[in-house]
Amino acid sequence: MNLLVIYTHPNHRSLSFSFLQKVIQGSGENPLIQEVQVLDLYEEGFDPVLVFNEQKRRRDMHIDPRLEKYRNQITWADKIVFVYPIWWGRPPAMLLGYIDQMFASDFAYRDKKGLLPEGLLAGKSVVCISSMKGPTHYPLFWLNNAHKILMKRALFQFVGMKKVKFFEFGNMESPKGRHEEKLEKVYRYFRGMAQ
Repeated sequence: MNLLVIYTHPNHRSLSFSFLQKVIQGSGENPLIQEVQVLDLYEEGFDPVLVFNEQKRRRDMHIDPRLEKYRNQITWADKIVFVYPIWWGRPPAMLLGYIDQMFASDFAYRDKKGLLPEGLLAGKSVVCISSMKGPTHYPLFWLNNAHKILMKRALFQFVGMKKVKFFEFGNMESPKGRHEEKLEKVYRYFRGMAQ
């Protein structure tokens, strides 16, 4: 199994970075995982801004040479792991900009007759590891589960990725946030993950 880990946080002293380290540590101890690639969007200097004009058309995004490296990473991966904070009830703009460009028509999906497209990333699975300042159940009860619906239904299932696992941790700026317990949970999951 090949793992692509997409890390989105500007600070390497953050709790998100600690979660990233646990993903790497657990994956390194899992004999079923052959290789792990980490894409740190901030460190990479990824440009999240979409530009469309007479020279750069949206329908050509799937062949944009500037994005070829990232398309190759997604194609290579069996499982894609996203590590990010939840800001204002959703992933950071940097990650959303990556998604806008990478999950493009004729790469991630193909339009066909009917309501839903053909998902071209079928067979891949996803893990989302997110943390937030607010209580754990805040997105469920206050935001109608908008974060998970956005990621699972509006994105991953649309492009054919049916198997999605969430670790959504709340109270992460509180001294009572049980950080070590949650970090250990992520480590154990990746150490024992079967597929």
